[in-house]
Amino acid sequence: MKNYFPILILLFISLNSMLNGQTQSTFSYFQNDTLKLQMDVFSSEDTENVLKPVIIFAHGGGFSKGNRQAGYGVCSYMTKHGYVACTIDYSLYMKNKNFSCDGITSEKIKAIQLAANDIWLATSFLLSKSEELKIDTTKIFISGSSAGAEASLHAAYMSPVNYGLYNLNLPQNFKYKGVIAGAGALIDINLINGDNKIPTMVFHGTKDTLVPYEIASHHFCDVNATGWLMFFGSHSIYNRISELEGTCSLISYINKGHEKAGYLFYHNPEPILEFCNEILQGEKFLKHKIVK
Repeated sequence: MKNYFPILILLFISLNSMLNGQTQSTFSYFQNDTLKLQMDVFSSEDTENVLKPVIIFAHGGGFSKGNRQAGYGVCSYMTKHGYVACTIDYSLYMKNKNFSCDGITSEKIKAIQLAANDIWLATSFLLSKSEELKIDTTKIFISGSSAGAEASLHAAYMSPVNYGLYNLNLPQNFKYKGVIAGAGALIDINLINGDNKIPTMVFHGTKDTLVPYEIASHHFCDVNATGWLMFFGSHSIYNRISELEGTCSLISYINKGHEKAGYLFYHNPEPILEFCNEILQGEKFLKHKIVK
């Protein structure tokens, strides 16, 4: 017997969005001979010509699984509070491949870079649709959970000029308004520097055994493993931005693991909204909240 529960949940979210005066539109933001990537855009049904901030969400799944429907809940929530919200497909380069210790380091890095490029492509598409969607192109936030967090952090801190794989059509010296990452990490903490630092929100379980909270190898692999890859997790990112006198919010879930990667997106999006609103109001801060 088929399990219709996920379908019913998606129908409920869509119906709830309509009842709250929201529209949901699907766009293909990139397509070539082998790949088609789509996004769902949530916006409010109003007649005011007010440009709105945007948040883009990238789901988790180890770059091998997952889908954009995971972002429906947080997108609906952010739209209800004045944002245009998008949840995207991205390249699942590690599908049918090993993303753990027995994998290949170069393949893992490529998966992250491809997904970051897809976020840039999605951003470029939104810029081209800014008038139609009534979005403020200077106020674009990116976000993600787990693999989506890694993609978002690298999209925020890698240079499209140096790492871009496509014709991105992003403005020169483009910067996101902010980035929100659940249990994410960077492969090089020095990607964050004084010129490119942006407001960053990170949250992470301190006992995460997949993506390290501080500095360790991905999945805590042995140094001789074929898939060994150093990761700089949320606490390291917070410390780096602190050194650079930037704006950062860290939520540390004491003795919790990778299950917290999507917690705020899926269960408690209010802190995400609060962070984005504070950034839009021009606030600067370093915050570290400890949750036991």
